[in-house]
Amino acid sequence: MRLISESQITALEDRIGAGQGLRTAEIAVDVDPFDFARTGAALVDRAVAFSGPDGFRLAGLGTAWRAEASGPRRFVDLKHRIAELGDNTVKGFLGFSFLPGGDTPRQETSIWDGYAPAEMFVPRIAIEGVEGGSLVRIAVPEHEDPRATLDLLASMRHPEWQAVVDLGGHATKSNPPVSQWVTSVEQALELIDSHAIDKVVLARSVIVRSETPPAILRMFRALVASYPQCYNFAWKSGDAVFMGASPELLASVSNGHMQSNPLAGSAPRGEGSASDDAIGVALLHSKKDLHEHALVVDDMVRTLAPLVADVTRSVHPSLKKMASVQHLSTHISGGLADGAGLLDVIGAVHPTPAVGGSPTHDAVSVIGRLEAIDRGWYTGGVGWVNGAGDGSVALALRCGLVRGLTTHLFAGAGIVAGSVADDELNETRLKLEPLLRLLTVT
Repeated sequence: MRLISESQITALEDRIGAGQGLRTAEIAVDVDPFDFARTGAALVDRAVAFSGPDGFRLAGLGTAWRAEASGPRRFVDLKHRIAELGDNTVKGFLGFSFLPGGDTPRQETSIWDGYAPAEMFVPRIAIEGVEGGSLVRIAVPEHEDPRATLDLLASMRHPEWQAVVDLGGHATKSNPPVSQWVTSVEQALELIDSHAIDKVVLARSVIVRSETPPAILRMFRALVASYPQCYNFAWKSGDAVFMGASPELLASVSNGHMQSNPLAGSAPRGEGSASDDAIGVALLHSKKDLHEHALVVDDMVRTLAPLVADVTRSVHPSLKKMASVQHLSTHISGGLADGAGLLDVIGAVHPTPAVGGSPTHDAVSVIGRLEAIDRGWYTGGVGWVNGAGDGSVALALRCGLVRGLTTHLFAGAGIVAGSVADDELNETRLKLEPLLRLLTVT
């Protein structure tokens, strides 16, 4: 059964017109955005699905326009590029790496091939969930016949139900070896004790090699169903998919008002409500975790001050409870200066101490010396933005990069005075667990 009727295709063709620049047209439909992602992702070079805890859903297929940037001005460059489109209503997907790139050559065989230090693209076909249904928008470059895009849309069918199949065995390997990562944590603690830094986030990965290709669409559907309180994302580039369920909003902007929800300070969930509540209360009163959390929030408030008037923040952190971990959480908000938008906010605060450390420059330098993995987009960000500066971006956490039979899963822990290496290792295991479980049993 077709997702879009012939009459709706005709309506889009009539509305696309022959104007200059990127041409767009849209219609209302009664289709879930992620059905589009499920049925069309295999047909295009680039596809993204993104959802938020408020029920927001946006999916995009194919590339109508794309820009990438690297270096310390990457977000400024992207802001200029999207402004060139001349249409502030068009939503482009935004993704970027932890580090800005552009200063050191990348490895020729990087696992992150196809994922630029920062990129935006406007999909040929986008579908967004709205009240009462969805809105489909097509985008066609100025001198291109829209028929190919319309034919792609017409070819899409409602996804068929498929039985769960035995996907065979999986082999896992820690990168770096666990003992090496623990040694790095101990070295970081020595630097903290000597007051060289206040905090550093150290990451590790687990490499999973599967006998048959992972069921990407089934995994993403399970992520959305299991973690509705998260920012769920799947970004396909070529033969790879970067996907995850992030608990943390880096920044959102709407009509000149920004919000952020930094998380720092973590503890496991308890078995049963009484145990879980007790762990949560202990976290709310933990001197170590409150210190770690304050480093993040204070830095963000200070960094945002030139951009945001009347910055407000939660008086005390609250708890944000996920499936296997609970975090200290603070909400930050305020009105933006004239002309500022989401890319300006991200450029000012990223990387926050939640994913890098404090002081930021020194912590990032320590990460370069002690960390054994190529983070790529892990602890970067994924979301959307438009030419008006509105948009929403989540930190890329609780995530993995799937390419063929190999998946790289990522997790990290914030190291501060009072951290214990074995406890931090267990924290990374808890963070790896949800996606690792989905990968090996779906």
